[in-house]
Parts: sequence; C-alpha cells; structure tokens
Amino acid sequence: MELAELIGLRPVPCGGLLVALTRRCPMSCAHCSTNSSMTASDQPDPQDLLRFVGSFGAEDRPEVVMLTGGEPLLLPELAARLAGLARAAGSRVALLSGMFFARDGRVPDRIMRAITALDHFSASMDVHHEREVPRADVLRALRAVLDAGIPASVHLTGTGPDDPYLAEAVADVRRAFGGRVPLLVNEVRPLGRAAGLVRATPPGPDGSVAAPCTLAAWPVVAFDGTVAACCNQWTVDRRPVPPHLRLGHIADDDWQAVRERSLGSPVLRLLRSVGPRRLHARYGTEPAPAGYCRSCHALADRPEVLAGAARDAGGRVGELLDRLGAQQQLAAGPAALVSRMGCARYAHLVETLPAPEEGSR
Repeated sequence: MELAELIGLRPVPCGGLLVALTRRCPMSCAHCSTNSSMTASDQPDPQDLLRFVGSFGAEDRPEVVMLTGGEPLLLPELAARLAGLARAAGSRVALLSGMFFARDGRVPDRIMRAITALDHFSASMDVHHEREVPRADVLRALRAVLDAGIPASVHLTGTGPDDPYLAEAVADVRRAFGGRVPLLVNEVRPLGRAAGLVRATPPGPDGSVAAPCTLAAWPVVAFDGTVAACCNQWTVDRRPVPPHLRLGHIADDDWQAVRERSLGSPVLRLLRSVGPRRLHARYGTEPAPAGYCRSCHALADRPEVLAGAARDAGGRVGELLDRLGAQQQLAAGPAALVSRMGCARYAHLVETLPAPEEGSR
C-alpha cells in the first residue's frame, strides 16, 4: 500500500481506523502533540483492542488501520497481532514510528517482525527527532524496510513552507531514494507541548462556505479506549468527549456499532460534508466561537444546531450529502487534501514517482 492511496482514503467515512497503541515514547520532542513520554502510562487494554479489531467483518471492515502512539513499536508483538487480525478481515495496516530503534541504522529483529506484518510503514522525521536519532540512521533503517518488501514513506514536520529544515530534509530523502519513498509534509500545530512554540492555527473560513472536516471521517481509538469521531488531539485527549464526537469504547462496543454510529450520525454527516462553521451559520441562533475546531466542540451546547442537523441530515438526504462530499474529495486526489490539511508547498510529494526507464537518465 503506497502513501498516496492511504491519504486518498482519508475523506471516506469509516474508510479507516486510527489506533493509538500507547502514549509512551522514548523521544522527548518539544513539539509533541500527544504529550507522550516514557513516564506516560496511558494505553488501551490490549485484550480489548484485540477483540475490537477481531470484530471486523469482511463486508464492513475499514479499508486501512493506522497504528500510532506515542510510539507503537514499543509494543511490537501487539502491533503484529493487531495487523494479523485486521489483514485476516481484508483491511490493510499502516504504522507510524518515531524511529527510536534506528540508532546505528539497525532494525532489531522483533521490530522487523512487526514491520513485515504491515502493508505500509511510515517514519516520522523532524528536527527534534534528529537530535536523538540521526537522519542518516533513519534513512539506513528505511532502506532495510524497503529491502524487506514493505512500502515506506516519511512523515516530515516543520514550522512552515519556508522552513529551511524541510527543504534540506526533503532533498536528502529524494537523494537517498529518488521517488521510491513519498513524503507527507506537515506543519507543527499549537497542540500538546507545541502549544507555545508556533503561531495559532488560522481560524479557517467563515460559515458562508462549505469547509468539509476530513478529520471526522475515521474513528479514533484513544489512549483510554474511548472511540472518538475526530483525530484532532484536543478531541482525543479531552474528557468527556463532546457527545456528538463520542462513538463508544472498545471495552463495550465492536467495530460494527462504532461504524453504524459514525455513518448514521446527522451531525457527523454534515461536519464531513460542510464543516462546523457552516452548521452554526445555518442553524444557530448565536455566532460560532472563534476557530474551526472550537466551533465543532461548541455544538454540544447548541441544541438548536443539533436539532437542525437531525432534521435535515437524519435520512437519505444526509446519507447522500455524506457520500457526495467524500466523492468530491476523493476525485480531487491526495495532493489536494495535503494542500488543504498539511504543507501545500510539498503536497505533491505524497505521490510515488515511477522509476526511470532503462537508459533514460
């Protein structure tokens, strides 16, 4: 599975499932959005996770499962078991790692066994990671992953399109792998430990235009086993999760129940197709709070908006809006999605370039 296909599925409601295996991480990056550390103890119950992923059916399973953290490869055996269960149902499995294990360019055997159980492996790189694991070591480890037959990519994070670190790191990856290793380039967001490091996220469009929320498409298993409808870290960490964004808990629910709640929710359908600020403008009696995500969280306290959403999107019309919104974003392609959600200057790098033909240098 290549990165472009994984990113391309992102707008599809329940097309994927994000699973945070643990908040523990041996890195101590200053910009960590999840506040991960080796002293953190938060993680879903492994047996609940295995049962939840084991509940996938061949007809309703997510197309892709993304294992994240913290650092998911602190639990390589669990990652491999989850991958095996998901793949048995027909899902494909990707994993994002901070590459803590790659010092000296090696991939330890127990970690390589987990990686070879995957359909895609992503290495997270940024200036903070490189203070702990040198870039050259990460690139050598990535070559070992590719040599094992696993498609790989780099998730690269910087401060913005003019960050010289991004330009330098992109050039290094391209020199090492050509177009064989695509890149997803993102900008640091003011979340977690990065809250005071970067400027506030722009407020986004007002309610006069539709601005679909792609983050509400894939359910997320959070560190305590709660399943949220949105992967914004503010939602994943906040307790209680706003009722319209809470899909259940892996101790109590199976995938079918979570999927049904996500696909059947009128407010989630409209969030995915027009966005939260449009909902406030259409149904609200008061202005939306400042900020795209804050305006979504505020829906919990706006019964008139929720009632309007239920009235207009509770039936087949809402189902159709949801489907059409996803189809439009799919048709635009993965680079268009990254242009909107990531670092637009580097959005084209999500595509794998074909190898040059023999003698065409």
